[in-house]
Amino acid sequence: MKIGELAGRAGVTIKAVRYYESLGLVAPRRLANGYRDYTEDDARLVREIRTLSSLGIPVERTRPFLACLAAGRQHADDCPESLAGYREAVDELTERIEALTARRAILMHHLRQAAYRNSSIPFPDDGEHGEHPMSDLHRLPENLPVPEDDGAADHLPGLVVPRIELASTTGEKVCIHALGTGRTIVYVYPLTGRPDADISHGWEAIPGARGCTAEACDFRDHHHELLAAGAQGVFGLSSQDTGYQREVVERLRLPFAMLSDPRLSLAAALGLPTFAFDGVTLFKRLTLVIRDGAIEHVFYPVFPPDAHAQQVLAWLRDNPAE
Repeated sequence: MKIGELAGRAGVTIKAVRYYESLGLVAPRRLANGYRDYTEDDARLVREIRTLSSLGIPVERTRPFLACLAAGRQHADDCPESLAGYREAVDELTERIEALTARRAILMHHLRQAAYRNSSIPFPDDGEHGEHPMSDLHRLPENLPVPEDDGAADHLPGLVVPRIELASTTGEKVCIHALGTGRTIVYVYPLTGRPDADISHGWEAIPGARGCTAEACDFRDHHHELLAAGAQGVFGLSSQDTGYQREVVERLRLPFAMLSDPRLSLAAALGLPTFAFDGVTLFKRLTLVIRDGAIEHVFYPVFPPDAHAQQVLAWLRDNPAE
């Protein structure tokens, strides 16, 4: 067969075939007119070179595999020399992975260092506790869309809290239905971001989505006042996993625990409002005042989130428990 036909059968370019010939990997016979004549065996060799090259084995180092085929073996890797070629390629790939992993770690370190440098929270790896300007996660952008009351929480006051246990950042399980006879504040939020991660595109355009970190900080800053006003406890709750929430608790130095509800079981049991973003269902922001196993009051919609703890505090003071 001619070189063009061979290239088509093997799935390579004519230029590649000529390169393989220049290395002596493929040696077609010459016809009387000087043209190259390729056989099915040549096509098999070229296909083998292409396959090995796709695995990262340089063309020059495919010789042991081709020699294995030339020796009559059914597969190019039936020979010990071929296995040695695999091992060499694996070792080189492992070295590259380790080098890339180390480079990635350095880049991540610089990314986090730069991100936390402009945060009010110290970079967790350097042990410093200096004051820095607040990051965008703490400062809400201007002209955020204000969420409207769509009535999705109107049915909640008076409902008995379901028998649900949720994982806490303290490492314990918290029984939502057994929080005690006093008032417990459970503020529900979509998700918190981190200084070293970009905010998802379109997040700020969703009414009520942006501001979870600012809300957490407001509850942190007014925690003692909330307790003094009659709350026996405060919890944050989202669908994020406990490991992610624990980083938030430590970074923001929250004096209360976060609860994780990845299956949105509380939303299913109580009909809490949710929304979809990037293919994921998230809680809409709201706050429950739970008392004696039932929902006494609901804050919905919540805005602005960076002053919401103060709104809850004002309600507690205006509605003292009997």
